Amino acid sequence: MFCPFTKVRLLDYLQITTFTPVIQFAKKIIYGLWNVWFYILAGLGVFLCFPLLLVFLQREQWYRHVFWLARWVWSPIILYGMGFWPRFKQFQTLEKGKNYMFVANHLSMIDIMLVLMAVRNPFVFVGKRELEEIPIFNYIYRRAAILVDRESAKSRKNVYHRAQKKLDFGYSVCIYPEGLVPHPDVYLAPFKNGAFSLAIQYQMPIVPITLPDCKKRFPFQFGHKYWSGSPGVVRAIVHPAIETTGLTANDLPKLKEKTFAFFREQLQKEGYS
Repeated sequence: MFCPFTKVRLLDYLQITTFTPVIQFAKKIIYGLWNVWFYILAGLGVFLCFPLLLVFLQREQWYRHVFWLARWVWSPIILYGMGFWPRFKQFQTLEKGKNYMFVANHLSMIDIMLVLMAVRNPFVFVGKRELEEIPIFNYIYRRAAILVDRESAKSRKNVYHRAQKKLDFGYSVCIYPEGLVPHPDVYLAPFKNGAFSLAIQYQMPIVPITLPDCKKRFPFQFGHKYWSGSPGVVRAIVHPAIETTGLTANDLPKLKEKTFAFFREQLQKEGYS
């Protein structure tokens, strides 16, 4: 028996099926252009700040001005330019001039900008030396961050010397303790020892910062089954400090485990996936 409604539904299905590859291709083009826009904004921010950066990077005691530019100019240009709306919650009062070890989860390019905007106290990132290879950016990166080659014991040891100089100027340190950008399927990668070893050696409070939205808004592995993301709210929650006063190297495994468990619990509460 002929049913016109069935025929209509069949035609609709065929049309949708026919155009699905086209729609998917168009989505990839849009997401790809949006991804490229990120790098354009990042470059624009560096270009606008570069004359001042050339001056302020000459002396370590002037780094606080570099941090100010990164926090108030470079990061907002990128985040707002990409259509992200930063939202911050502060559960830790940060004392001016006091050293802290900031640690955050890491699965997006915008993690850096969001942490910069979330923390008022000047801090330096400990980052991988591979990023030194990016032209122009490498000049700034070498002077503004503490670089480490994770495969070199000498490089890892040198981090302590570089960190001491930064701490003496009243700056804090920020490390992504996962030590890498995990695969998208990894909820939270095991933490490395570096952040906790430094925090114990210099008796710095560890301040956890959870970033529950960056992965879904702008995933790092953009092209790996991950043509996704969208503008919207990105949260950074600065949690109460975990004290290290009186701790020794023997306490490192327990401190690392405690911090990892805290991150896992908080991210689950905050809707991270």
